[in-house]
Amino acid sequence: MKYHRIFLALTVLALASLACQALSGGGGIDPSAPAVTADPGNSNPSEAATQDSGSSNSGGGNTSDSGFPMTDDAFNVTEIGDGSLLYYTKLSLEDVMKFYRDEYTSKGYKERELLTVVSDGVFSMVFDGDPSSKAVVIQSVDLGDGSRTVAIRLEDV
Repeated sequence: MKYHRIFLALTVLALASLACQALSGGGGIDPSAPAVTADPGNSNPSEAATQDSGSSNSGGGNTSDSGFPMTDDAFNVTEIGDGSLLYYTKLSLEDVMKFYRDEYTSKGYKERELLTVVSDGVFSMVFDGDPSSKAVVIQSVDLGDGSRTVAIRLEDV
């Protein structure tokens, strides 16, 4: 029951963020602007380099300023400011989960399978192994229009 409350709270926060963005004029991504990706050899995400959006890191996705991997089709990317990332994708729930499993296991992270929850188009995954000693928490909600939100953050779990 506790996890359902967490999912509900995160869903409400994500929808409130979307509503605020819509009321403030959108702020969508300029397709002509280059995507920001981190240098795969650079362990400091704050020193990210700007590269062409067609480029990708070793896992096939882009990397955000906060250092989190994103799917290649990520749009409306929002760096929350506390090191968290929120973006949208057209990929299915299964494809997004596979993307993050592949990305993080290839980097030596371990999924806490006990905390992986999938329910009605919503999922939550937790990976251990980040140098910060915090867990990587990935959550996603199906928006019902063929897209879904993906939220990623580091958290003491």
